[in-house]
Amino acid sequence: MKRHLLSAADLDLPDALLILDTAAELAAVADRPVKKLPTLRGRTVVNLFFEDSTRTRISFEAAAKRLSADVINFAAKGSSVSKGESLKDTALTLEAMGADAVVIRHSASGAPHRLATSGWIRGSVVNAGDGTHEHPTQALLDAFTMRRHLAGGVGDLAGLDVVIVGDVLHSRVARSNVLLLRTLGAKVTLIAPPTLLPVGVELWPCSVSYDLDSSLPTADVVMMLRVQRERMSAAYFPSAREYSRRYGLDVNRMKLLQPHTIVMHPGPMNRGMEIAAEVADSPRSVIVEQVTNGVSVRMAVLYLLLGGSELSDGSNGVPVSEGRPL
Repeated sequence: MKRHLLSAADLDLPDALLILDTAAELAAVADRPVKKLPTLRGRTVVNLFFEDSTRTRISFEAAAKRLSADVINFAAKGSSVSKGESLKDTALTLEAMGADAVVIRHSASGAPHRLATSGWIRGSVVNAGDGTHEHPTQALLDAFTMRRHLAGGVGDLAGLDVVIVGDVLHSRVARSNVLLLRTLGAKVTLIAPPTLLPVGVELWPCSVSYDLDSSLPTADVVMMLRVQRERMSAAYFPSAREYSRRYGLDVNRMKLLQPHTIVMHPGPMNRGMEIAAEVADSPRSVIVEQVTNGVSVRMAVLYLLLGGSELSDGSNGVPVSEGRPL
């Protein structure tokens, strides 16, 4: 594997499958009385979050601690960043502390790439969400969840019909999922109002539709995206009620789904807007399971980046070694 995980596009099929296979093995650790492995003892993982986060930050923290790494949580609020310190100076401080890996979330698209290529730090960089660009570990945990429910827990996702609905324009989750799911063989359809689709979406490896109802009967997975009002500076749709009427997943729309179809959401949810409470809490929903799976997937990423096992030789994608943590 490359030294960093910055984009879902960094992963070819062998790399992606190795992460998912490793995550499946590491998931068994959660069922043990002692939920720890000594794999990363002596390593330091820094969670560098310039944006507020609950699920992702806690998930990475839990993942690193279960691998026995030392964890430093760095929040921009209350730090020197709030006094004007630059990303470079923050990175140099982390390097001086001996960070082996930096997990970064930043409001600016491309910030993790800048950190990884600048030479400011020698450790690995993991993108935990940058602006409206990407969120590769979220895509991995989503794929892991789909695999468990729809592929028997093994193999790729070839032939799977995945529908991603909502605010694609502001969603880093959507972009990463499209890239990774295409690598894993799934067919992806984006559904959103025209105002909530990014420029150039026609070049993405997926289909685009404006009609939710016509896509639901054939879907194996329906992933609802949060309407990110905090990133909106204009009126992208007439009203919340109108958006919910046309693009919300409610009980009536759920009746159009196949018996095996699962409902997903990266969280946090706007209940009653993009997804009805009855749908979010239904047996079809795997939203809570996504959070659980996030810890296993992020354990796998940190293990493979820092545990001395390479995913591929960087030339032909063939695994060099398949480290087995258990």
